[in-house]
Formats: sequence, structure tokens, C-alpha cells
Amino acid sequence: MLGPRNPLAAYFRCPDECVQPLVPPVPPSTLPGYFAFGPDATLYGRLKTSSPAVSPDPPLHDVASAIAIQNGQVQLPFDPEEVITNLRHEAYMGPEGRSTTTSFTAKIYYAIRPLLPVAARKHLQKLRLRNWDKRPFPRWPVDFSVDHLHEQLLLLSMRATGAARVPFIWFWPEGKSACAMMSHDVETKIGRDFCTTLMDLDDSRGIKGSFTVIPEERYEVPQSYIDSIHARGHEVAVHDLNHDGHLYDHREQFLHRVAKINEYGRKFGARGFRAGVLYRNQDWFDQFQFDYEESVPNVAHLDPQRGGCCTVMPFFIGDLLEIPVTDIQDYSLFNILNDYSIDIWKRQTALILAHHGLMSFIVHPDYIIEPRARATFEALLDHLAHLRDTENVWTALPREINQWWRQRAALQLVNCGSAWRIEGPGSDRARLAWASEVNGRLAYSVEPQRPAPVSWPPPVAP
Repeated sequence: MLGPRNPLAAYFRCPDECVQPLVPPVPPSTLPGYFAFGPDATLYGRLKTSSPAVSPDPPLHDVASAIAIQNGQVQLPFDPEEVITNLRHEAYMGPEGRSTTTSFTAKIYYAIRPLLPVAARKHLQKLRLRNWDKRPFPRWPVDFSVDHLHEQLLLLSMRATGAARVPFIWFWPEGKSACAMMSHDVETKIGRDFCTTLMDLDDSRGIKGSFTVIPEERYEVPQSYIDSIHARGHEVAVHDLNHDGHLYDHREQFLHRVAKINEYGRKFGARGFRAGVLYRNQDWFDQFQFDYEESVPNVAHLDPQRGGCCTVMPFFIGDLLEIPVTDIQDYSLFNILNDYSIDIWKRQTALILAHHGLMSFIVHPDYIIEPRARATFEALLDHLAHLRDTENVWTALPREINQWWRQRAALQLVNCGSAWRIEGPGSDRARLAWASEVNGRLAYSVEPQRPAPVSWPPPVAP
């Protein structure tokens, strides 16, 4: 994993000496389970003394009162690195939660799926997803458990050391308030043929999109099609191998397929991967020869594979950057919720903007051809352009997010005595930020770009 091991230093990119080490119990004395950390975070892991719950149903035991500050150290009843990894990697789902397509019912469904009309598929999906909105965890419409945990731990560290504020490297380049990313999963020949029009729509709002392409069986992928996307400044990523829902069924089959997927990545000039139907198994991600992966939802209540990574920030899984899907997909919005407004999207973007996170969208060309759906998508583009122009949101391609997040992980914040300086490749885009406590909560401020140093005396003109 890139960057420092201290979870606070890794998340905030602040110097190790500015954050007090967090002291977990050694070893935790219970089996893993669910517990709360204040009102905003549901966690999963082992506790020192009390037993966590076997389900996330409230009320959960809140461990906030069990945290102590002794001799300038924060004493925790859990291991923060373990808990953060459990959420990001969806370990709370267990092995069964990653075996969606291996059940008998799932095998039957995927065998007959190509023969089912869309209306029948919608009906079956709605039956399976009934009561989705009653699930307490991850929290709909956006879950910030990982982000809230980092914020609360930094507050505790500041209280332990008596620091009024802590310097760190801001989350996004040029001091952008948040980030928005548009991606388009191309599922059929009709969708492939609509991509030129879709690029026109994206470009009309000054937003570039990533087109994830299925290499085999669904449709032909001529090199001229790939070149046309690159030539217009958009991006190509690999979307599964054949989108049959069986990528992660068996390890041997996965290894056979991933070798072909990696080869298609090189052929397409693609640096990222997304699995069909957002199926995933983070334990196997080390086999991908890509820079980034984008199959893990923030909240997966409306997806075939449930779970969610509970963060709105990219994170590393080994050397692979995970760019999570943080906003509802167009298919779920239109076909499961029967909603052709952008109200849910606006609600999610407002929440993510308030947390300075990543707004990550999947809009399929296949599903926005008809006028009503296309109008909804255009309204979303207008909203994102408005956020870019009025709220300082960075609209970026996934390759740009990947480049920045890797640069940020390698940058160093150096104490120069009377000031802090950011050093390393990309430092000209980075901004110094400060975290402080305001009314019991963490507050941020971002410094403007400093002018380049001026030599003195000035050089003599020839």
C-alpha cells in the first residue's frame, strides 16, 4: 500500500509527528461484530472487552465512551486499521456475501437472463431487492463511516496532544472542494453505437467521461471505436471479460479470465477495470495489472452483490487504487425506483460535497437513448457543471484521479521552522490545509497557492 501505515497520516497525509499514535488493545478479546462510534459511524471488528453485535440492527453499543486519553495517548477498545480495512474491503459480508452468482437460483437466473425481456428482469430484481430501504447498514443514501472514523480519531489525537490545529495535504488538487467523475458502462451493441452521441452530450457541458468496454461476446470492439474515444479526450476502461456474472465464481476460472482481461487492458490502452454488475472480491484484486479498479459501491443496497465500502474517498488495495462508486446507477434509478428525476443524485452530491469526497457516477449509454432518460441524464450533467462552476468541484477522469491520488500519497509535508512546505512531484498542485476543532467537530481550512519564491537580489539584466 502506498503512503504511511498510520491510518490518520495515510488518510490526511499529515506528518507522523503531528498525530498521536493510536493505541489499540493487544489483542482484542472478542469475535468481530458491529458496534457504533458516535452517532455517525457503524464499525465492524473486534473489541477489547464487550462483545459486538452479530448484526448491524440498532441499537448498537457505542464505544465512544470507552475511549480514554492517558499520558498523552489515545487508548482505543478496537484496532482502527483492522476496522477501516474491514469496511473498505467489505469483510463484514463474509465469504457468502461474495458468492452471489454461485447459488443455484443465481445460476438459473444468469442462464436464462439473455432470454428474459427487460420487464421480466425488472420484476425479478424488484422482488429480490424488496425492503432494501430498511437495511440500517451501510447507511443510505451515502455511508461515511470510514470518513467519520478518521475525523473522530484525528480530533482525539489533537485533544491528547493539545494541538489547536494539524496541517495536512488537502484531498484534491488546486484546493478543489470535492471531485466528480462520470463513467459509462457500455453493455450492448446499441449502447456502443450511441457512444458518439454520448460524448457529444458530455462535451457540451465540458465534462469528459470514461467508457468501460466489454471485450468479448457482447459486441465487436474495433480499434477505430477505441481510437475515437481516446481522440476526443475521453477514457477507455475494461468492463469485465464477457459480462456473464461469473468472473469471481471460482479462483481457477478467475485466473484464466483475468489474464485475458489484463491483455485487453494493454490492447485498449486502458488503465482501469470494472467488473460486470459490480461483482467483486477484494482478496483477488492483486491479479489485476491495472492502475485502478472501480467496482466497489459506497452503499450496495440496490445491487445484486450487497455491502459497500462506507467511504467517499479513493483508497489503496495493495498497489491498486480503488475508486468507489458513490452515487446511484442510472439503471437502478430508472428501473428499480422508477424515478426519472435527479433528486436522489442531488441529495447524494450535496452530502458528498459537504464531506469533500468523490461523486462517482455510472450512466449507461444503453439506458439513456429514449428521450425521458436522456433528459434526466442531461439534467445531471447540468447539475455537475453547476457544481464545478459555483462550488469549485473538480470534474475529472478516473485516470486523472488515479494520478493525483498516487502523487498525494507520495508527497511530503515538511516543517521549515516557521512554515510547512509540500515537497515532491505534483507539489505545485497540492494545497496545505489545516484541521481544527470547532464546536466539538473537525473543521477544515485550505490555504491559497503560495507564490513561487523570489531570489534576492534579483538577477541583473544582460
